[in-house]
Amino acid sequence: MSTDNKPIGISVRLPFASAEEFLARYGANLTRGGIYLRSRSLKNPGTSVLLEIKIESGARVLYASAVVTYVTGNKGQGVPGMGFKFITLDAVSRRFLESASAAMPHVRSDQPPVPKNVGPIDTSPDAIPPEPPPASQAQAALPSELAGRLLVQGDTKQVHAPAFEPAPEPARTGPIIGIDLGTTNSCAAIVRDGKPMLLSWKDGQALVPSMVALTPRGQLVVGAAAKAQLTTNPRWVVYGFKRLIGRPADSPDVRELLRRFPYEVVPTEDGECAVQLGDRAYRLEELSALLLRELKQLAENRLNEPVSRAVITVPAWYSERQREAVREAGRLAGFYVERIVNEPTAAALAWGHSHRKPQRVLVYDLGGGTFDASVLEYTESVYEVVSTGGDTFLGGIDFDSAIVAQLLSDFEERTDTIFSDRVAIQRVYDAAERAKMALSNLTEARIHVPFVAVVNGKPVDLDVTLTRAQLEKLTRAIVDRTMELCQEVIRTRTLRADQIDEIVLVGGQSRAPLVQERIALLFGRQPVTAGNPEEAVALGAALLADALDKKAGLLLIDVLPMSIGVGLPGGRFHPIISRNTSLPATRKYQVVTTRENQKTLELPVFQGEAARAGENTWLGNFKVKDLPPGPRGSIAIDLVFELSNECLLTISAQETSTGRRIVSQFATRDTPANVKNQIRAMEEDTDPEVDVFQPRGVLGWLKRLFT
Repeated sequence: MSTDNKPIGISVRLPFASAEEFLARYGANLTRGGIYLRSRSLKNPGTSVLLEIKIESGARVLYASAVVTYVTGNKGQGVPGMGFKFITLDAVSRRFLESASAAMPHVRSDQPPVPKNVGPIDTSPDAIPPEPPPASQAQAALPSELAGRLLVQGDTKQVHAPAFEPAPEPARTGPIIGIDLGTTNSCAAIVRDGKPMLLSWKDGQALVPSMVALTPRGQLVVGAAAKAQLTTNPRWVVYGFKRLIGRPADSPDVRELLRRFPYEVVPTEDGECAVQLGDRAYRLEELSALLLRELKQLAENRLNEPVSRAVITVPAWYSERQREAVREAGRLAGFYVERIVNEPTAAALAWGHSHRKPQRVLVYDLGGGTFDASVLEYTESVYEVVSTGGDTFLGGIDFDSAIVAQLLSDFEERTDTIFSDRVAIQRVYDAAERAKMALSNLTEARIHVPFVAVVNGKPVDLDVTLTRAQLEKLTRAIVDRTMELCQEVIRTRTLRADQIDEIVLVGGQSRAPLVQERIALLFGRQPVTAGNPEEAVALGAALLADALDKKAGLLLIDVLPMSIGVGLPGGRFHPIISRNTSLPATRKYQVVTTRENQKTLELPVFQGEAARAGENTWLGNFKVKDLPPGPRGSIAIDLVFELSNECLLTISAQETSTGRRIVSQFATRDTPANVKNQIRAMEEDTDPEVDVFQPRGVLGWLKRLFT
């Protein structure tokens, strides 16, 4: 059968309250290989689809590219419906099906199911007369590789096809490149003849602006083409989204940040940030994937061969959920992501490559949107992170905002005019950024933005001179915050400033004279750079990629940036794996049942350092099902928390009396309302019997967390 057609987008919402109810009542129609769905509108076998299955709350349980393999009920014979064979599944769907297959043996089949009592099946590719699907004007204007088609039928709803179709895992062949996925700019690098080098276009430009834009003609553009839209079309230009990926849209940090961005951020069905461009919303994984695809094309043009493997860097202070989002973005872009590595660690690799002697260094990484500080100790082939810290809401964007806020305040006071024009404000931001960069070398810079407002019927310019002293006064609090974080990172390992051999500067904003002055004051020595501060991270990622490719003897030992633990009754947070634990890491804890013949327990998992669970980042809920019957407290379960060397979390459970591995599921997606309800129930529980988790054998009663 032919599948040489563009996929149709199908979204189905089924009337089940939970994923468990979906499995219990609909599981007979599901396997790892496919699903059967009743439908009054049928498509020919061979039709490609992008299939999304949701439950009643709107939470997604399955998302896959698939193909129709058979239809039923054709010509009135039996129940109308279609059998779909999965081609590829996203990571969450794969985990969901693996969990289901452990409890339901028939789910293990790699073929789509054929339910009983639906009548004969028809696999003919022309069983149904062709029916042209509708297409929206904005969709038709998208680039061909992003365009999808729509299906409207009785028991599904019209949806826009996502920006990326699920792609099969790329073959792990060919070169591995290193990618710095930055807030302001991104770049890629590779090692040739033992030396790391940036990959550049024919004009020599290596930095790709980390921006995506929707043009007035409805086209999506990336990089320099997107940046060109900033001063004329700012509402449809998305930048700084590295700060938002993997974060809940309703968090206070995100709400504060959105006041500075002209584009519209909307929540996804599971509460994370998406950006509305035109008549559709894009998940931040999709926007990041567009940028990664641009770098993939750059690498392939430069190397004259297919490129499908990459090492991608992230801020050290990223949560496990954000790391998983970056990995997903890489997959959407067509990469096999060999490794996620922390930016300061990558920069240390670049530094150590040209400085062979054993040293203890502090990497000070101040980029466009994030700040990280990490202490590393290394010899010739061993790089060990001993402490890390940072702030994913602190960077060059905040310097720009401080300048603009002062400029607008002075202008409004001088002209008695409220400054509200988005295009004009963006032009001021652009001029402020240029002046900030100039003041790294000059003592004063002119900021001239013509025709920013109309006052008393006349156009007025913004024309001021900004001195370095004024800039430093405006941004001193930001720089001081980075110094506090550096001191915290050192104190965590009971080190002193004079025990640090070198302070290595990374990130474009580290060029600021005030930054270097404050570092010299704190550490008693001048900082150094690993070449160009904006390039060091990508070069270090390329060195790690080269070591992985050649299976060289490079040992990289990173640490967990923020503690991972569980929520307890009363709203407390109990760390299971503490901050700065060396990776990979495994921790085993034991819990017992709290009711007679208890069948299921559920634990909310968080990441952060706050004493209250609700103030930390929710990672997901871990559910253990099919517990054996027994009196309260008689059934003990070993929970195993495992972190990979790139800080990705898996959890498993085992019943101790039999050693049997228990059916368990770690669900990382849920609706915001459900998450809030879980946290509220946890905080309202003040049972005095409740004790904290303890390692291996000291048991706690988690009364209302177990259901």
